Amino acid sequence: MQVSDEIKAKLDVVDVIREYVPNLKAVGSNFSALSPFKREKTPSFFVSPEKQIWHCFSTGKGGDVITFVMEMEGLSFVEALRVLAPKAGVVLRRENPEMTSKRNRLLDIMESAAIFYHQILMDSPLANSAREYIFKKRGLLEKTAIDWQIGFSPESWDDLLNHLKKKGFNEPEIFTAGLAIKKEGRTSFYNRFRGRIMFPISEVNGNIVAFTARVSPEKEATEVMGKYINSPETPTYSKGRVVFGLDKAKMAIKEAGYAIVVEGQMDCISAHQAGFKNVVASSGTAFTAEQLKLLKRYSSNVSFCFDMDEAGQLAADRAIREAMAAEMNIKVITLADGKDPDELIRHNPEGWIEAVKNSRHVMQYCFDKTFAAHNLKESEGKRESARHLLPIIGRLKDKIEQDHWLKKLAESLNVQENALRETLNDSLNKDKKTPRPPEMKIPEGETRHQTREEKLSEAFLALVVKFPSLMNYALDKVLIDHVQGVANKLIYRSLIIYYNDVIGGQLAENAENWFEYSAFKAWLVNQNGSSVTNGQDKLLEKLVILADRDFSNLSFDQSKNEIIKTVRSLKDLYYSSLYKEKERQIAEEERKGNAQEAERLFKELAELKEEKKNILNADE
Repeated sequence: MQVSDEIKAKLDVVDVIREYVPNLKAVGSNFSALSPFKREKTPSFFVSPEKQIWHCFSTGKGGDVITFVMEMEGLSFVEALRVLAPKAGVVLRRENPEMTSKRNRLLDIMESAAIFYHQILMDSPLANSAREYIFKKRGLLEKTAIDWQIGFSPESWDDLLNHLKKKGFNEPEIFTAGLAIKKEGRTSFYNRFRGRIMFPISEVNGNIVAFTARVSPEKEATEVMGKYINSPETPTYSKGRVVFGLDKAKMAIKEAGYAIVVEGQMDCISAHQAGFKNVVASSGTAFTAEQLKLLKRYSSNVSFCFDMDEAGQLAADRAIREAMAAEMNIKVITLADGKDPDELIRHNPEGWIEAVKNSRHVMQYCFDKTFAAHNLKESEGKRESARHLLPIIGRLKDKIEQDHWLKKLAESLNVQENALRETLNDSLNKDKKTPRPPEMKIPEGETRHQTREEKLSEAFLALVVKFPSLMNYALDKVLIDHVQGVANKLIYRSLIIYYNDVIGGQLAENAENWFEYSAFKAWLVNQNGSSVTNGQDKLLEKLVILADRDFSNLSFDQSKNEIIKTVRSLKDLYYSSLYKEKERQIAEEERKGNAQEAERLFKELAELKEEKKNILNADE
């Protein structure tokens, strides 16, 4: 058994999905919820525990437990296996072909390094001062250090290198992972991190990809390399694409409905220890569009809480600009007396709760900050305030919101609103003349608008797989041409072949109950090689969930009435499309003056109408 099959066999798709979609509710034999992939008011997300599959009707996405984690976390297949394997109690060994990629070698190195550093922090006398700092001075609990895998790198040039080489990794790999530095003019390497408290940085799926290393407290005054140093950019780590703490905060962000972004990693860790789980950290750098895109998977609402010093305020301003461009709903949390979140949470958690509660809308924050810096009683102060705030108002995508803040600015400055509006419009018109990047393509997985014919075709196929004994009626009444949509036609053709050639059709003993999802899917895979082409596998998953969703409560007699009605509508629309095409041809021939050809087409149109009449009468 392949490792992926073993994981799927040991995990229940409902249990895994419920970790991400806690409002999953039983609906008959299935489960449903609002889509985790887009905002909606009516549940379109369905899970089948019997078939261990899921489908989202609003986005068209679907699959098994592995594909769900891939979609939710934005992971590759192998990365999803790494997330699910511990839940399933499956050990991923490097001899598994699925786990031998260069990326996974680097992830294994980082995981081994984190374990090495963590064991030193918790057990070694070399880390006495680090433990004193972390547990006594900074007030972290031992459980917190374990949860976040905080570690310590001793003052050694090669202890980590030697440890990792014993694990089967070579020096060039360790160097590529960012844990070693090459000796100048030589081919040998030495440890990058020495004498530092180690904070692992994880991707959203929990894989450790980098470290932030804080100098040991006793060396702080004499350290020349800086208080904090970070892993370099590597094939597995790009600092602008990783959000510190998001792997632990993502579900809390979903539940709370918003994310709090703080500046420092200790701020984030202290918040989690105190029970504020929806907090992530910028790690002292400006938030990027990629990081905000990651956050937006879990909520479009974000509250920034950056330090009040100059560097913190610059970082906040850049983060706000990016968040506005990403069309997120932004608030700003400010702390009294210049305290940072870590200090406030440890000494006054109620004060932190109050500060979060009193967070300001981003525009109110910008207004307050700008007005505090200028004298609004003088024309120069008014002009500078308007010069600073109008571009920010112009970034608001919602015209009503933009109008609201424009009015508020006019009132605050005691100037005519029209003057501000003209200045803003001039600025916006100037921006429009600047070449814009091309429009983004619709993301993969988004469904295009389905025609009525395609929806009816899906309903027809869903009835057949839900009530297999209706297949004889389908074969007698429905041609492949009557079914609309390429994938629908293909899967109807496959059902016909499977029923006649594999099952034996009407002569088979099990003809009344011939369709079984897993058996038919296995046959499809065998027919098409290693994977099902033309969307038949995805459509099959959708059809069986659609069947359970829409037709579970039907008796057999009701199902027969339903398929008769559906088939009649299908044929009606089929012939209507033929009529339109024939009428178009007639009009074209008349335009050309080909009366004889037009007359011939008129006769064909009349024959089509008679054919439709006879067929629909025969179906009754």
